[in-house]
Amino acid sequence: MEQGATTVDARATLMASEAREAGDAVRRLLDANAATLATLGERLRANPPKVVVTVARGSSDHAATYGKYLIETLVGVPVASAAPSVASVYTATVAPGDFLCIAISQSGRSPDLLATVQAQKDAGAHVVALVNDESSPLAGMADTLVGLKAGPEKSVAATKSYITSLAGLAAIVAAWSEDAALGEALAVLPEGLHQARDLDWSAAGDALADACNLFVIGRGYSLGIAQEAALKFKETSGLHAEAFSAAEVRHGPMAIVGEGFPVLAFATSDAAGDSVREAAAEFASRDARVCLADARAGLDATLPSIAGHPAIEPILMVQSFYLMTNALAVARGFDPDRPQHLRKVTETR
Repeated sequence: MEQGATTVDARATLMASEAREAGDAVRRLLDANAATLATLGERLRANPPKVVVTVARGSSDHAATYGKYLIETLVGVPVASAAPSVASVYTATVAPGDFLCIAISQSGRSPDLLATVQAQKDAGAHVVALVNDESSPLAGMADTLVGLKAGPEKSVAATKSYITSLAGLAAIVAAWSEDAALGEALAVLPEGLHQARDLDWSAAGDALADACNLFVIGRGYSLGIAQEAALKFKETSGLHAEAFSAAEVRHGPMAIVGEGFPVLAFATSDAAGDSVREAAAEFASRDARVCLADARAGLDATLPSIAGHPAIEPILMVQSFYLMTNALAVARGFDPDRPQHLRKVTETR
């Protein structure tokens, strides 16, 4: 590899250690924010916003994709992603309206994110911040603060803060929709994460050891997890990866998938997962190198997965993924805690 052999022990990286803490972090998040989430749910039912605007970048924006599908499928309110440059570069104002702004950040300090949230707030939005650093400027701007409770995260590659962001979004939607099944699934999520972190995903690591490019496929609730996986391959392993919806990949990108082309796919147990399974089967028929995490197949899948509520399955999958990609990075000669040219906090303007 370009960086050369590394002496890093995959079991001892900060990325691995922090990823393995996700279950405990989610438990802290749910316990600490129970009253806040209940109050927010009551507010949203009493005064439903006409639209939800998410504000985030990087891994947090991938969490926002997950939140979009949750809100639109379980509540029915449209969700749009704000482009931070509109506020920070163009200094454009936001038209007043009845909407909810959900800002997601580990640090809560990026200037463009803060400018965007302020523009939303000035337009009358109720601001909900999911943020790990509760002393940050973003936390101070929030009308409703949902502390992620992930604890210190020193590895540049975010893991537990991403998983707590997903759990926080699911908890908001469960409180808003009063969806009992989702609430019950969240209650046992910490234990599920403990189980998922010990599942053997080495088949994916073996398949990708010498890869240069790959597609990561998801759909619906798993699309944001596919986006996050593609980012982590770039960050930690020097591996170019593109994320696609199982529907979108058919509109051109699939033309380059042939013999030996690597594909990682995340299939939930619902109808969206059927679409992922169909795409994976088609790619496999072309002799592509397909690794499938399939909640419907459960622990018998190529990449063993935990079946449950379709909205929670992707969170469990990404827990298993993080430990696999950490080991892959080390095997490819990289230190996942110190990616080249990256810092823990990126302050874009």
